[in-house]
Amino acid sequence: MTRFSSFKKNINPIAKITIKLSLLIATLFIFVGIVIVTNILVRQLSIQDQRLMQTYVEIYRYYLSPDATNYEEMFFFLESITPSVTFPIVATDLDGEPLQDYSLYTLNTDIDKYKTIEEQRQYLLKLISKMEENYEPILVYDSEGNVISKFYYKHSKLVDLLKLFPIVSLIIISIIVGVVYVAINLMRNNEQSKIWVGIARETAHQLGTPLSSLLAWLEILRFNKTEPDMIEKTTNEIENDLHRLNIIATRFSKIGSSPDKKIIEIDKVINEVANYYEKRLPNLVGQIQIKRTFEGRKEILANSTLISWVFENLIKNAAEAIEEKGGIIEISTQELSTKKMLILVKDNGKGMSKKMKLQIFEPGFTTKKRGWGIGLSLVKRIVEEYHSGKVYVKDSFAKKGTTFAIELPYE
Repeated sequence: MTRFSSFKKNINPIAKITIKLSLLIATLFIFVGIVIVTNILVRQLSIQDQRLMQTYVEIYRYYLSPDATNYEEMFFFLESITPSVTFPIVATDLDGEPLQDYSLYTLNTDIDKYKTIEEQRQYLLKLISKMEENYEPILVYDSEGNVISKFYYKHSKLVDLLKLFPIVSLIIISIIVGVVYVAINLMRNNEQSKIWVGIARETAHQLGTPLSSLLAWLEILRFNKTEPDMIEKTTNEIENDLHRLNIIATRFSKIGSSPDKKIIEIDKVINEVANYYEKRLPNLVGQIQIKRTFEGRKEILANSTLISWVFENLIKNAAEAIEEKGGIIEISTQELSTKKMLILVKDNGKGMSKKMKLQIFEPGFTTKKRGWGIGLSLVKRIVEEYHSGKVYVKDSFAKKGTTFAIELPYE
């Protein structure tokens, strides 16, 4: 019997049910939150578009009347109102025939002016047909109550993007939750399962950030309803959060499967992580320096995504241990033998006790008031189980600092 099958027998059935329910509830909570916020945003944008459309038609009513002579109002309309409209509009006659000149009586239709008049007409007729599927045209009446024109329109592209957001989010959340669930079922013992519970919580925590951003964007849209530039910036931020969710899904998926390995240059990975965190570490005790020294061979067979996660956790752990000004984190590499590389991560922080040294890699162990206690557990798992290496506390002295050592095979 393998270690994995033995572990499955030892898992508490109640714990398994609790884990399943926790994952399901977390998934539903996050998805419902995304749907609610998205619907609010869509409703607000739709109302904004409809109000702007009504204003657009009211001003155009005068412009289309036979006795229109006030060209100053027309100039104001073209210069001030039109740029605020971000959705497509097509003006037609009573029979639904697009009015000519098409460039004057359409807006945001992406019509090709270099095509023939008939080709442009056919393009607009197809667009009108699609518009009718979602919104009734707005009718324009003359002074006697007769219909003289119709205005067809549809919502902006931002609304379409927001409607897709819950679906994309559900797919990503499902992938992450699925990976976490599979990982939990492959635990070797009950103690190790703590790390995956922490991952599930950390996943929910990280996914909460995009939700918070959506709530903030809602407030921005409410105060900038007629600012096209602000709407465009909001769209870009939504895309950034989708990209962030994709990064989270990719990283956690590496844990639940056998990651692909290839020859990488460890110095480049370390430099990339160090350069990123050197500018973002807390400055409560002054700027923390990250010194690097590379000696010997630098090429190893590894998964760069997971190895970079190792150094992220060690650097953040070292930074949190530094309590005085002049913080320094030193990372060095050297050849331990012809088959192994030694990497040292040293800080000049507060150090740790002998008891802490024995518990530091245990899942759920933390000395921080806030935290899941999974950082160093992940480091150990990535180094030892996925890369056949070794990680340990080389030495630690009170008020002098701690040195972590990582041994990795070259191949």
